[in-house]
Amino acid sequence: MADEKVSFGFEEVSQEEKVSRVKGVFRSVATKYDLMNDLMSAGIHRIWKSNMIARLNPQPGELLLDCAGGTGDIARAFVAKADEVRKRRGGEPAMAIVTDINDDMLLAGLDQRGDDGLIWACADATKLPFPDKSVDVVTISFGIRNVVDIPAALREFKRVLKPGGRFACLEFSHMATKELQAAYDAYSFNVIPVMGGLVTGDKESYKYLVESIRRFPKQEKFAEMIEEAGFSKVSFTNYTGGVATLHTGWAI
Repeated sequence: MADEKVSFGFEEVSQEEKVSRVKGVFRSVATKYDLMNDLMSAGIHRIWKSNMIARLNPQPGELLLDCAGGTGDIARAFVAKADEVRKRRGGEPAMAIVTDINDDMLLAGLDQRGDDGLIWACADATKLPFPDKSVDVVTISFGIRNVVDIPAALREFKRVLKPGGRFACLEFSHMATKELQAAYDAYSFNVIPVMGGLVTGDKESYKYLVESIRRFPKQEKFAEMIEEAGFSKVSFTNYTGGVATLHTGWAI
């Protein structure tokens, strides 16, 4: 890997070290990841994800690639929504591939819920092992900020999408006002790491997760990055005042 430094929370580390340390973070929290998401967001992350699935409008016969897919909740929701449409008007079942660079996250999803007919693959989002123009939809939820080379990942997402394919990225973001940001920072830095320590026994991993949110580009900048990767009709929608943001784009 290149010697270029990248952010790991508030630290600057090599790309190789970030890959290793991010794997360590999610290896540590894998079995409690869904529980912690509930605690960190008071369950609201489920509403955000439901809104993302509705925006994607899954259809029978489509193939979803969910990157940094962890325990597979997005893939399962996508296939289920497409199946609702299929029951009304027919067609082939939708399919979904769940990828994650961390095998512990994938194994946690399989252990907790079974495979549900999904395809599971350990893969780096910057080097996807799939052909050009092979999938209908690409999603990544609360994972893009952990990727070492975000522009490379965005280019890979564009590469594997069929013309007219949809891309959606749900990520923790930046609040709409300074006052809200100050309040959210106070909660994030003082409560979330302590909560993570109590639930998972790993306070430091949740300290990193909070710091990584603050280092992630603001909404407008990340939208520009998606456009630079070749997507069209790029837009973003803030949820809960900017706690999370849904970014979308179309492959052409």
